[in-house]
Amino acid sequence: MGTASGDQPAGASSDKLRHVESMSELPSGAGRISGINAVVLGESLAAEEHDLVYPSAEFSADALVPSPKQYQKMYERSINDPAGFWSEIADAFYWKEKWNPSEVCSENLDVTKGPVQISWFKGGKTNICYNAVDRNIEAGNGDKIAMYWEGNEPGQDGKLTYSELLDRVCQLANYLKSVGVGKGDAVIIYLPMLLELPIAMLACARIGAVHSVVFAGFSADSLAQRIVDCKPKLVITCNAVKRGVKPILLKDIVDAGLAESEKQGVAVGLCLTYENQSAMKREDTKWQAGRDVWWQDVVTSFPTKCDVEWVDAEDPLFLLYTSGSTGKPKGVLHTTGGYMVYSATTFKYAFDYKPSDIYWCTADCGWITGHSYVTYGPLLNGATVLVFEGTPNYPDSGRCWDIVDKYKVTIFYTAPTLVRSLMRDGTEYVTRHSRKSLRVLGSVGEPINPSAWRWFYNIVGDSRCPISDTWWQTETGGFMITPLPGAWPQKPGSATFPFFGVQPVIVDEKGKEIEGECSGYLCIKKSWPGAFRTLYGDHDRYETTYFKPFAGYYFTGDGCSRDKDGYHWLTGRVDDVINVSGHRIGTAEVESALVSHPKCAEAAVVAVEHEVKGQGIYAFVTLVDGVPYSEELRKSLILTVRNQIGAFAAPDKIHWAPGLPKTRSGKIMRRILRKIASKQLDELGDTSTLADPGVVDQLIALKDC
Repeated sequence: MGTASGDQPAGASSDKLRHVESMSELPSGAGRISGINAVVLGESLAAEEHDLVYPSAEFSADALVPSPKQYQKMYERSINDPAGFWSEIADAFYWKEKWNPSEVCSENLDVTKGPVQISWFKGGKTNICYNAVDRNIEAGNGDKIAMYWEGNEPGQDGKLTYSELLDRVCQLANYLKSVGVGKGDAVIIYLPMLLELPIAMLACARIGAVHSVVFAGFSADSLAQRIVDCKPKLVITCNAVKRGVKPILLKDIVDAGLAESEKQGVAVGLCLTYENQSAMKREDTKWQAGRDVWWQDVVTSFPTKCDVEWVDAEDPLFLLYTSGSTGKPKGVLHTTGGYMVYSATTFKYAFDYKPSDIYWCTADCGWITGHSYVTYGPLLNGATVLVFEGTPNYPDSGRCWDIVDKYKVTIFYTAPTLVRSLMRDGTEYVTRHSRKSLRVLGSVGEPINPSAWRWFYNIVGDSRCPISDTWWQTETGGFMITPLPGAWPQKPGSATFPFFGVQPVIVDEKGKEIEGECSGYLCIKKSWPGAFRTLYGDHDRYETTYFKPFAGYYFTGDGCSRDKDGYHWLTGRVDDVINVSGHRIGTAEVESALVSHPKCAEAAVVAVEHEVKGQGIYAFVTLVDGVPYSEELRKSLILTVRNQIGAFAAPDKIHWAPGLPKTRSGKIMRRILRKIASKQLDELGDTSTLADPGVVDQLIALKDC
């Protein structure tokens, strides 16, 4: 289990980096690796017996961080001299006023020593929109494509250069100012993945307004909760969107949300509505005169020049609501300066970004990934970003690779759920496309199990693209533990090592740090520039949730294992840990074992009460297409888990699942699975955000099979 220790020195722990330190020279071929089951990027497939995937000499030679030695040098500087390290990086951006050199970072993470507070670049004044757009134009890149847009239907597309993007942002910013939106005012954005979504985010940032993007799959009640909490000056939406062949009437949802918020005492007098003609005609849209305004009727008449509102580094940039265990959403508040520097830097290094790259992140801007790695991080680096409105399986499961070939995408960043879904559909949808442009892959949202990692690497990336398997959270603002392509060998399923400035520690139940090979609670020691500063209007909850469990640390809520080589393996949320007869078993660990079975396409595991063991393991299993349910297969799946983890982790119940309840972003709704497993069918709650609500009825029908 490792050894517990007291206070650790501020410097990098050589034990945690021992494996990296030992690999200052990367081999040029697998044949040179003695005693290690390994392959080299581009030379062969990664099979189950291969524990390590090395970058090729060619890839490393051109990488921003080309070796473990270079990473170690930069990492140790970032820990031992954070003020100097981050100041040098921040200097690359434009600041109207420089920060106080003696106050680059100020923090208290220990609730026993006073209120928790974090600040970075105190006294500095800047603007993230200016740095993401104007600065690139001034550098001579005004004619470079900032954003490609691919619509729901193949053939629907668009693009904006950086100069065109600035014009559009300024027009909307001027409109917002004309209706009274100013510095510090909240604006709720409820839009699908049209170009107008990042434009709206940037327009708010330009004038110092605080945007709160609400994923356009949330119900009217969820939207109303957010309206009541942040009291926006206006809501920005569109009349409708198509997801595949299904039209979704977003304006109707907004109307209902506004009506509900008004009942709760918060009236919003303006709803700016974009006419999405491909989904619904203007005349078919329900309308409330005096409140509703068409975007196209007003915004396009405003000037294409808009002065920048220079804001303090610690002024709010955005609110993003994330689910809480109490059911009330938490308004995660990010500020400007530190978030700008951190989102830009993590994007640059984790994807080994080059100016010629075409970058595609499949996430929606309604989630933190769409903030940091669709909008801000890429644009701050002057990148060309692809924005996709549609779904990955429409009109068929080859859509992603159609898009990759069409735009010559070089960096592809997606979720393990999507990878597993595409695995289930078979390799032919992938292999009929070239994908030769791809050079880096990425994974986000949850731990990626090794079998999905290998499929992503072998099939999608043709065994020649490293995978940045990133671990981070809405609260962290950017990547925390992530591979750096070209820097060190990867282990399928491991997030590997910490990003610059990040000090992850694994603690036991008493908050003691554990050294060496171990498992426990993942915490972060010391702050980093991208850290969130509070929960909007509820600093007590901020401290109670994140800093009181282990005084002096940010508690991530995740479990983590560190292997003998120092690699980090995320085991899922601590509340997704099942305690079976005293054994703590991560749901992700059991799911990974199930999915390694050749006939299992996807699995989701939840805890159920057990009269003997305290908690039992209940597994929902989706089989590969065409495989029939059978008792023999059920036994085989259970045996797989027994063999890989141990008899104590064997599922008590295998529940056949034609599909799993997922949001439109691909997140599995485990709350619903817990209710089904516990036979609490009258407490399923809101299923309106599911991509396919019919899946719930299918699961209920199969509960006794």
